Amino acid sequence: MEDNKKKEVFEEFGDLVNMSPSELEKWLETDESKSVGWDSGDGESVGHKSGEKIIRIKRKKRSDLDERDYEHMQKVVGYIKRHSAQRPEEVKGSNWAYSLKNWGHNPEK
Repeated sequence: MEDNKKKEVFEEFGDLVNMSPSELEKWLETDESKSVGWDSGDGESVGHKSGEKIIRIKRKKRSDLDERDYEHMQKVVGYIKRHSAQRPEEVKGSNWAYSLKNWGHNPEK
């Protein structure tokens, strides 16, 4: 990924992922977090696994991010944008909100 694209991805990721690593860690431990998403084949949802990667990425210094980190950040940005466009009438307590939170975005903030 070229430097200008990395800069764009980094900024969008920073804007859209509005949960801190500790908030996301606590969330991923909840039953609600584990109750939503597409099972990746091992009993854990794709979004839940993504949340774990997001925690690791957010705890790194920008200079320590590698190509795989940027690729995942780009995937997260795309997911949040697509999923946010499907906003239901009732957000609080919805599977829609739970799924977004697994990807590091709390729509109630």
